[in-house]
Amino acid sequence: MSKPKPLAAISLDLDNQWSYMKIHGDKGWDKYPSYFDIFIPYVLEILDELDLKITFFIVGKDTESEDNKKYLRMITDRGHEVGNHSYNHESWLQSYSYDEIEKEIIAAEEAIERATGQKPKGFRGPGFSWSFDLLKVLENRGYLYDASTLPTYLGPLARSYYFWKSGLSKEEKMARKELFGKFSMGFKKLKPYYHELGGGKKIAEIPVTTMPIFKLPFHLSYLIYLSNISIVLMKVYLSSAFLLCKITRTPISFLLHPLDIIGGDKIKQLVFFPGMNIETQKKVVVFKEVLKKLKSGFSIVPMPMLINSRNKC
Repeated sequence: MSKPKPLAAISLDLDNQWSYMKIHGDKGWDKYPSYFDIFIPYVLEILDELDLKITFFIVGKDTESEDNKKYLRMITDRGHEVGNHSYNHESWLQSYSYDEIEKEIIAAEEAIERATGQKPKGFRGPGFSWSFDLLKVLENRGYLYDASTLPTYLGPLARSYYFWKSGLSKEEKMARKELFGKFSMGFKKLKPYYHELGGGKKIAEIPVTTMPIFKLPFHLSYLIYLSNISIVLMKVYLSSAFLLCKITRTPISFLLHPLDIIGGDKIKQLVFFPGMNIETQKKVVVFKEVLKKLKSGFSIVPMPMLINSRNKC
């Protein structure tokens, strides 16, 4: 009998055009411009081609548009899981009070279920924001897992670069001071684990996987960036990450974003964003190659199956 493959799950944070503009401090974000009509049919077609089912983390605000609802329903109609990505996509969610977090989670949860016909089982905070109050709300709402942590030491560096490229005011930067996480996030566990919340309550955490030992990110945004420098470098980096995950028996939670798959040639309003100078066609080539490599070396499963995966790797 052949040895079973280690496990991996794939998720996509369905950040819309307005949410990138909002974080960047661009005018016009509050008109809630959307690229769902371009992106969602496009990515679903590619996923069908690759025979992959993934988790889409959806922002509640995007369900207010009737046009968006049509495309959001396509996600569950094609057999994909949906998760909660907050209602207003504010990366300072960790600064909210318990009551504010509860209101945000419930509003998004109910809106996503109405739009897609599926109740979310998992949550990911915008900008990897999280707090213990958030975890308590999720547990009280019956969520199976949180997926908001990115265990890397590079969060502050990524945040500094983002602020440098943005038009944010000093006050806006202060509100986003924990965007992409603190340096201490690098000390977080890589494998799925449980947060103990007191009173016998707990909730699972499924971290976005970074390279074991080095804690370097290897989700698709980073791979796209490396591919623009050197395809060979990107392949070596990815192979090293996969090998270390296998050696350390670390199941992979692999993260995607819309801008990993579409470029500035399709969404001209987001040309400011890192990597948007790369054409869509080139991004799709890298996207397919990376996911085929992931699929060949790992067994792709739904996100909840990673919770108890340490005994299966």
